[in-house]
Amino acid sequence: MLNAIIVDDEQHCIDRLTELLQRHKDSIKIISNCKTIEEAEQQIKVTQPDVVFLDVHLNNATGFDLLSLLPKMDFEVVFTTSYDTYALKAFKFSALDYLLKPIASEDLENAVQKIVHNRSLKETSQKIDVLFHNFKDGIVQPKRMAIPTVEGFTMIEINNIVRFQSDANYTHVHTVTNKKVTAAKTLKYFEEILGSHNFFRIHKSHLINLSFVDNYIKGKGGYVTLLDGSKIEVAVRRKEELLKRLAF
Repeated sequence: MLNAIIVDDEQHCIDRLTELLQRHKDSIKIISNCKTIEEAEQQIKVTQPDVVFLDVHLNNATGFDLLSLLPKMDFEVVFTTSYDTYALKAFKFSALDYLLKPIASEDLENAVQKIVHNRSLKETSQKIDVLFHNFKDGIVQPKRMAIPTVEGFTMIEINNIVRFQSDANYTHVHTVTNKKVTAAKTLKYFEEILGSHNFFRIHKSHLINLSFVDNYIKGKGGYVTLLDGSKIEVAVRRKEELLKRLAF
């Protein structure tokens, strides 16, 4: 049995989550509800919960503010949030799970199963560190990202990523140090996260960091050579946009 605390400044959200968690009463027991970071900080220190369901926005503060007040994080965190573009992007960069309000029973079911069967406080702590690193003053400033793998996840500096190469439902991540990480995500997943961060999908199988383009070779679609020595075909339909992005 895991002890849980709910931190949310809206009573109807607390009530909704409490109701949904009743379906998992054999696995999770709610021991406290908190509406402020001050109250939550005290309850976490006193009760030492196994899980904290933490709302991102709390009155004039954030759930991130609460975590920064704690000397250590020896519990799992499940973030809850209304649709917030910046927060959702920050979660994706850090590979953290979150529940989007209004919380669906199926989403909570998946979150509970992960907590019960795949608890890893070390991984959670590392992901929170990435979240803090990338999320400053409500603005996403991505510098690092957690790459989900079959075994867990790998931390990589975004500026060190040269290219992503699709391999069915997996993606190979190639770095400037010639390191290759196989991610348990599709290329589309990375395109959605990094498309506005100087990464460009030049082909159905490749997403590249434009900062590492060395040359463009003319042709029907053409090719690009990257600073790591790789030569990659450009899809015909992507050629015009690529040249605009490269200002050729």
